[in-house]
Amino acid sequence: MNIAIVGATGNVGRKIIEVLEKKNFPVDNLYFVASSKSVGKKLKFKGKEIIVENLDTFDFSKGEITFFSAGGKISEKYVPIAAKHSTVIDNSSYFRMDPDVPLIVPQVNSNALKNIKKNIIANPNCSTAQLVIVLKPLHDLFKIKRVIISTYQSTSGAGKAPMDELVEQTKLSLENKNINSKNYTKQIAFNAIPHIDAFVDEGYTKEELKMIDETKKIIDNKIELTATCVRIPVMVSHAESINIEFEKSFTLEKVYEVLKKAEGCKVIDERKDGGYITPIEAEGKNETFISRIRKDNSYKNALNLWIVSDNLLRGAALNAVEIAEAFCKNK
Repeated sequence: MNIAIVGATGNVGRKIIEVLEKKNFPVDNLYFVASSKSVGKKLKFKGKEIIVENLDTFDFSKGEITFFSAGGKISEKYVPIAAKHSTVIDNSSYFRMDPDVPLIVPQVNSNALKNIKKNIIANPNCSTAQLVIVLKPLHDLFKIKRVIISTYQSTSGAGKAPMDELVEQTKLSLENKNINSKNYTKQIAFNAIPHIDAFVDEGYTKEELKMIDETKKIIDNKIELTATCVRIPVMVSHAESINIEFEKSFTLEKVYEVLKKAEGCKVIDERKDGGYITPIEAEGKNETFISRIRKDNSYKNALNLWIVSDNLLRGAALNAVEIAEAFCKNK
């Protein structure tokens, strides 16, 4: 199969290359595509160097599947062009809520791939991807009524420059030097910022509404959700504290049982010091890790969870490649 990657030089683009190689995905020809400033760079795949081509002049008919990981503005302009010649898997938010574009996490709703109308498949927000993979098996069993989410999101979710700024600010802070934030609204080093993306309706941010709307589209529109998204001084991996209210009664034994069997999930939950997963331990791993499983003693049929996942892998690159695998099976 011929594959193209738009945004190949970015954080997620590079991870897609890595995942394709690790999975031994059946690639005949691989094309790396990026903006003019990256043209001519060389990236490796299976030991071979491939030269990055110009997005403005690339012939999209070369690729049977084209991954887009270059942001919403690029997707808005170029995905419709690419989709005339290739099946597009888009990592941006631009097409996610389009009713004619399936929004896919293969472990949750791969059946939606049977209804592709525009030759475009959307990959959800990284925070949503790790959330729904945990919620779906619980929803199937106990019927979820409401979810309250607080996220603790790494700087890699914002791109390379914000990651570099965390390193820079950390050094400046330790040296007691003045800090002027470039990519954040406040200092990120040794801090937590309760603000990701632009403010929109009723005080929510776009990031928070993405999680709400995308989860409803992927799992069940009847689920009520609310979210608070926070940026923390971590390089990779997003963590989420989740409170779930069910319609049906549940036992912790049954919760453990269903989550341990759920594809893409790994339960690590010991009630002792260190018996849980933190962001640094999830980095480079494919699974969504689930810890701190306990009943919410303040409310009937409610459960508390702590989940952690590598946002560049599970939340973006790995999910995109798994969409491609599921698509090929459904052809």
